[in-house]
Amino acid sequence: MPIDPDVAIGADLGETTFSWTAGDVLLYHLALGAGADPLDPRELRYAYERDLRVLPTFATVAPHLRVFEPPAVSFPGVEVDLAKVVHGSQTVTVHRPLPVEGKAVARSRIADVLDKGKAAVVIQESEVTEPDGSPLWTTRSSIFARGEGGFGGRRGSSDRVAPPDRAPDVVVDTPTLPQQALLYRLCGDRNPLHADPEFARAAGFDVPILHGLCTYGIVAKAVTDAVLDADVTRVRSWSAKFAGIVLPGETLRTRVWRDGGRLLVTASVVERGEAPALSDAVLDVS
Repeated sequence: MPIDPDVAIGADLGETTFSWTAGDVLLYHLALGAGADPLDPRELRYAYERDLRVLPTFATVAPHLRVFEPPAVSFPGVEVDLAKVVHGSQTVTVHRPLPVEGKAVARSRIADVLDKGKAAVVIQESEVTEPDGSPLWTTRSSIFARGEGGFGGRRGSSDRVAPPDRAPDVVVDTPTLPQQALLYRLCGDRNPLHADPEFARAAGFDVPILHGLCTYGIVAKAVTDAVLDADVTRVRSWSAKFAGIVLPGETLRTRVWRDGGRLLVTASVVERGEAPALSDAVLDVS
């Protein structure tokens, strides 16, 4: 049986010790499209080591920067074919502004496994600290495994975040590059779904698609730039569900609604009739 929730839920996935440099941060930002206007001082905060700031979504790639093999969906109680898997949701909560370089320890576990009938959802949590135990960030992610449901697990509750019934306060259009996925995979996600046309077709897509976490980072940057004047230190957390695919070269349209101390966000693809890309997205700010 590919999924055994009794074994999976709560399983300790161990510790990972890792480090990063300013060069890793610069590469990540460039892979999101930073520096498109190299004369903009705000862009240079992402793309030049002088006064470099770290977008909190860097936390999603930092533990895997030195990984050069495609990922495997193999955990205690979970064995799933990579071609059946898409990213479902992602949350990053930062406990302080991320340092430009550093060392850290990630401790991960499977928080839950949900049975959606035709699919399974596996939720993973990681707590990341400095070697001395000082907290850096917490991540929570889910993967959606098509065809792996029906194992008798609980379905889980809805956590929809509907935007207000009014016009958005901010709308931003962000073009992606045709080579965006090829750039982004250098940050540690070597899933061939994002580079290999044959693998993509076998997984049910006409062409390789953009990494969901690349879209996640691009939209976080767009909101931070448009609403927070590119001040990444004001971001406390960023969460979103992956509502649809993005093809490299397409344009993302991000809508933002101010809601007290948080920003509610949606993102869609302009070229495909505003097809959803991210939904239920919330950026908490200080």
